[in-house]
Amino acid sequence: YLKELKPSNIEDLIAMNALYRPGPMDFIPLYIKRKHGQQKVEYPHPWLEEILRPTFGIMVYQEQIMQAAQIMAGFSLANADILRRAMGKKKMEEMDRQKAFFIEGALAKDIDRQTAVKVFDIMSRFAEYGFNRSHSAAYSVVAYRTAYLKANYAAEYMAAVLTHNFSDIKKITFLMEECQRQKIPVLGPDINESTFNFVVNDRGEIRFGLGAIKGVGEGAVENIVAEREANGPYRNIFDFAKRINLRSVNKRVFESLSKAGAFDCFEGVHRAQFFHSDDNGASIFIDKIIRHTQNILLRENTSQMNLFDETSEVSFPDPDLPECEQWSKLEMLREEKDVTGMYISGHPLDNYKIHIKSFCSHSVGDMKQLYKLRNKEVSFAGIITEVAHKYSKTGNPYGVFTIEDYTDSVQLYLFSEDYLKVKHFLQVQNTVMVRARIQPNRRNPSQVDIKVKNMSLLSDLLEKVNSDLVLHLPVADIDAKMVERIKTLSSEHRGNSRLKVYLMDPVENYSIEMVSRTVKVEPVGFLQELLKHYDIDYRLN
Repeated sequence: YLKELKPSNIEDLIAMNALYRPGPMDFIPLYIKRKHGQQKVEYPHPWLEEILRPTFGIMVYQEQIMQAAQIMAGFSLANADILRRAMGKKKMEEMDRQKAFFIEGALAKDIDRQTAVKVFDIMSRFAEYGFNRSHSAAYSVVAYRTAYLKANYAAEYMAAVLTHNFSDIKKITFLMEECQRQKIPVLGPDINESTFNFVVNDRGEIRFGLGAIKGVGEGAVENIVAEREANGPYRNIFDFAKRINLRSVNKRVFESLSKAGAFDCFEGVHRAQFFHSDDNGASIFIDKIIRHTQNILLRENTSQMNLFDETSEVSFPDPDLPECEQWSKLEMLREEKDVTGMYISGHPLDNYKIHIKSFCSHSVGDMKQLYKLRNKEVSFAGIITEVAHKYSKTGNPYGVFTIEDYTDSVQLYLFSEDYLKVKHFLQVQNTVMVRARIQPNRRNPSQVDIKVKNMSLLSDLLEKVNSDLVLHLPVADIDAKMVERIKTLSSEHRGNSRLKVYLMDPVENYSIEMVSRTVKVEPVGFLQELLKHYDIDYRLN
């Protein structure tokens, strides 16, 4: 498709990419209006028309700044580059010097001072975010091809990006959320399907890469994949242990694969079984698997002959899988994160997404940009991952805890009455909502602190707050099937929240709110089921 683009289209693409830079973004709609003839193209000066015609009178490229200085003020190419650098780096002292040179050169060309100042100020403004043309061309083509791949091969593209960002957990988390937004399933690792990298399976799903699991090296993965491709899928955990090289796939690799869920594909197996111990922790079931396999391999490699010169065949039946309780959801997720750096099969806050969206003003990630929140009241939620109860030098108790949500984690300090008031909430794995104030530090007013005012468990939030559930529905999206589903779900999830429907018609710019007099729902279960089928905006009042 790139080959079929006309040069003018490529020019537009390059110019638009250059315009999409941090800075005065109001020039993008101006560019579009001029391109489509909705606004007359005006030039800062008639002499600049030739160099600004391709970009509809707007200075986009750094080369245009340099050319303008040459045309308007007689700058040499070297002096024009000095001007460009001074403008780009905002060196005010050098800018003032260059401005004087520019005006002097323009006056020598019979351009009045007012016009010279006007053109220089325009150049200065655009140079703050200007881009050189060669980089614009390269970035535009890369961006265009990337967009094409994402639009037409979304799963393969996202798998490649995930693989490229193996070592950056924050980016991986962001990209997995993007996959979720695109409705591309990202499945956990599978010993019978995963490779070293993230890959797309036959069903168009992204499979987690074994190489992203801590403690599983490239050599171990190569051995696992090569054996699987040569002799077919592994039938069970014992078949897997017998077929792989136990030197490269050692106990540590077994543990990491188990925690990450790579063996979940085997029937009748759950993760807790691999770590079950019958001897008070002296050994776990993984040790038994490895010993059993080593005994079989040793017997196979030792040719023992009986009196009649016949091979003695001794069978070693596979041990029974231990009977034990499965890990809780939180424990399973915690172990997943321990070996992958992220939650794969869910998130501890998944059951509270509705609470967080409705009752929190900010995310934990926002707490990393406190300068934007100075003197504001904030509320955010997350799971407590670390807690420390300490004493100061004067003997006063205080607490330090780390809270984490989908976006980031932050460490908070609690002192005096603030600590004593919420101390009972400070337990690892507690999911809480925090209300706080961002205020200046008492000792250093130039810094800001997060002063926690109160805290509550997310599980108690809906019980303490009487809320109405409001569904925002565009009239064009409503059909009989949607109405019937809402009706069915409202009867299946009865609760204490009144159901309201806010109908919107963006074409006619009209809206109306309708309140049910009889229907009350339990909002979490109701919305979880409804959002599986419809992308609906909602809020809890």
